[in-house]
Amino acid sequence: MYKFKIVDTHTHICDEVFDADREEVLHRAEAAGVGAIIALGENISDARRNIELAEKHPMILPGAGLYPTILDLDQAEQMGAFIRQERSQLVAIGEVGLDFWAVKEAPARELQKEILKGFINLSNELGLPLNIHSRSAGRHAVALLLENGAARVQMHAFDGKASAALPAVEAGFFFSIPPSVVRSRQKQKLLKHLPLACLLVETDSPVLGPEPKQRNEPANVNISLKAISELKGIDEETVEETICDNTRRLYGDIVNGFN
Repeated sequence: MYKFKIVDTHTHICDEVFDADREEVLHRAEAAGVGAIIALGENISDARRNIELAEKHPMILPGAGLYPTILDLDQAEQMGAFIRQERSQLVAIGEVGLDFWAVKEAPARELQKEILKGFINLSNELGLPLNIHSRSAGRHAVALLLENGAARVQMHAFDGKASAALPAVEAGFFFSIPPSVVRSRQKQKLLKHLPLACLLVETDSPVLGPEPKQRNEPANVNISLKAISELKGIDEETVEETICDNTRRLYGDIVNGFN
């Protein structure tokens, strides 16, 4: 049985930028102590690819979702049907959410919210965690999740203020920290205010790495761990153990199977 402690809880390992050296990327992740990678997508093509990759690589755990800038109810319905059909293969619904940075018009934002509500209902129906994108919409995403009874939630690379995050913390949601925390004052400030008990780690590979113009990869999840330790003044072993426990609390059935 595969054993691990650290899970990279948000990656796009299906991205074509990894096609030339994906095997090497996974080997580097394993050597860095990463035992599992949650592979998310933006559309059905990505979701199918993630499932195919998971069949070849045991450390890849596939998710499926519709990126929030895809404002298409038909595609949302198709994705919902795909997730129901492939439920036994999937560990998360994602990435899904709101994006008010890219989507400015009020009617389009309402459509985003309608689509997200559907995925919240699906999450509750199937017992799959939501992996949430909330760029420039943190407060709105948290409110919508709470209003619609979302139960198992990961807020990915949250870019809002701590005041917007706290209601989600109180509701038991988790916040994942990418390696870009080392160059983001916003994420550093947020991290200082969030309790360790609600933190996860992610890379969002191939983006959100420690250097803005370099390809990110799952091995860099250790940069997130170190940053959490330093910014919160907690030793690295305690941080690692707590984040592993947090990951089990959200993705329990999957993670417990590998420990």
